[in-house]
Amino acid sequence: MTHLNIRTAFPYETTHEDIRVPLADGTTLYARVWRPVTDEPVSVLLEYLPYRLTDWTAPRDWQRHPWYAGHGYASVRVDVRGHGNSEGLPTDEYSAQELADGVEVVNWLAAQEWSTGKVGMFGISWGGFNSLQIAALAPEPLKAIVTVCSADDRYDNDVHYMGGSVLAVDMHAWAATMLAFVSRPPDPYYVGDAWRDMWLTRLEAVDPFIHTWLDHQTRDDYWRHGSVCEDYSAIGAAVLAVGGWHDPYRDTVLRLVEHLPDDQVRGLIGPWSHQYPDRGLPPGPAIGFLQETLRWWDHHLKGQDTGVMAEPKLRSWISASHPPATVYPELAGGWAGDPAWPSPNVTPTAYALQGVPQIVASPQRTGLDAGRFFPFGNDADLPPDQRDEDAKSACFEFEVPSEVRVLGRPKVTLRLRMDVPTGQAVARLCDVAPDGSSTLVTRGVLNLSARHGRDRAEPWPPGATEDVTFELNGIGHTFPPGHRIRLAVSSAYWPWIWPQPDSAAGFTLDPAGSALELPVRDGELDPSITFEAPEQSEPLGVVSPATLDEERPERLVVRDVAKGEWRLSVDPRYGGTRVYPDGLEFTEEALESYTINESDPLSARTRSDWTIRLHRPELAWDTTIETHSEIRCDATDFHTWNEVICREGSEVLFHRTWERRIGRTAG
Repeated sequence: MTHLNIRTAFPYETTHEDIRVPLADGTTLYARVWRPVTDEPVSVLLEYLPYRLTDWTAPRDWQRHPWYAGHGYASVRVDVRGHGNSEGLPTDEYSAQELADGVEVVNWLAAQEWSTGKVGMFGISWGGFNSLQIAALAPEPLKAIVTVCSADDRYDNDVHYMGGSVLAVDMHAWAATMLAFVSRPPDPYYVGDAWRDMWLTRLEAVDPFIHTWLDHQTRDDYWRHGSVCEDYSAIGAAVLAVGGWHDPYRDTVLRLVEHLPDDQVRGLIGPWSHQYPDRGLPPGPAIGFLQETLRWWDHHLKGQDTGVMAEPKLRSWISASHPPATVYPELAGGWAGDPAWPSPNVTPTAYALQGVPQIVASPQRTGLDAGRFFPFGNDADLPPDQRDEDAKSACFEFEVPSEVRVLGRPKVTLRLRMDVPTGQAVARLCDVAPDGSSTLVTRGVLNLSARHGRDRAEPWPPGATEDVTFELNGIGHTFPPGHRIRLAVSSAYWPWIWPQPDSAAGFTLDPAGSALELPVRDGELDPSITFEAPEQSEPLGVVSPATLDEERPERLVVRDVAKGEWRLSVDPRYGGTRVYPDGLEFTEEALESYTINESDPLSARTRSDWTIRLHRPELAWDTTIETHSEIRCDATDFHTWNEVICREGSEVLFHRTWERRIGRTAG
């Protein structure tokens, strides 16, 4: 395992303070600033999130912001409007208001007397998204960003849709999570007696995100907003794009290094999950990510020649073959460097499918072994052995006489005949070992009504035969000699993909005219690509007390044999109970469930339940947020139901339910 170094001594002594950043409309945003002790102005780094800097992200923030300050930067963490202790009302994710506020924050930081006027932004997931989006608005002081596990395409590379299909697994789960998150109160320890009025005003403005997301089932102007893939040339800052092969957003790294010029971008993809690469969460190996980003900042904000722009345009980890498992502390493999993307070292190689036409009508439970859409480094995140899934799919195999190293996005072309107007095709690429075990390498999905473009929904002409082509998610993987490459094609993938009304009918797949295309990388791995051991600053000191409650499974599948019904229950394990050094006791509990009858696509339903308690005994402050969310469907509509209950002590301060019927225009 990679050793983590905790730094307690730095080139600079540091200090920190909480401040409010004023906006033009009179709203102030809550911020925490770590600064080096120096009389000289310094460059500024900004992380801008809705996730509450005084509690939810505080442990992570203390791993990196003091570290940057100790190396000569002012490192600033700001809560988005309407979240945490910031004023104002919450908005949709990446709203025009959020981005405009972000531009104001960048300009305000550049204007401070302790600032050189040069600003960088960084963040993972939401913070990586808005770093990219604010860079595309090009505020003059913003010179460089580090965007980690983020997306350039809000429609087809986020938590909402995949291949034009509704993502049941995270469309709902994330909307439900944000409903719970946005309903949390400001903290009186930081905002004083105004907290209750601020909270109630926010709650009156809450509307579940799921309504908006399901109202836009094709790639329309709503999704184009904030999608930097609409115009990469608008990005005005240097971009270090970082991802992990076990993160659903990794294809953005490949697109950014393809579309941005050599002197503006570098890409880095490791074996990681949806985490910063220095945190040591599986799968590893972890790297000295803070040191690597310091090279980036020193070059672009201080003008120092750190050699960071002499690195290959794309550095990527290529994993060795490995047996199926739901967690890997570390994966074997090595680093490859490519001077451009598409790489001159990668050759698209076609594998023609063989055999006679076959009907693919997968049971609706196909996909229960897909693993978590957002792996966070938990024990049950990754897909187990795929043999059960393969048995419910049409499989095509290719011998591996000599090593095949894949780097990039595989592609499939499928010749399909379908007798119904709606359906979806799912393709999985698996590494089959001599003992028969099947390891999922990567996968892709196509809503067949989106076959001519994600911006439209075109029903399939019943009885027609068409060739459809779609890409699988990018991957770096080595197939060793003696193994087999398996392409598995199914017509269902629950609960990742919400089933189409007609999906039980499936389709006929004709191997003639169908093919798998692999991006085969020539050349050896590059042992000269190395990273320092991970470093972080001293931890905050949050305590996670033991409880007497029996720990429930992370992922539990229950089968009702008589009904033919399957239920997947998921404990996302975001944080549990923790006690902060400032006295806050924070408890959260969540459970997601996904239920379907194996023969009925209209039986699909999802549910998410959250309970969050924030308690300060010394202030006699005790608040609880309880949320419940469900989605069901019939042939023509989604039916959504959401409930929020907020209490101070035992008194209910707020209670609201929402019920919506949303037409299935493409989903």
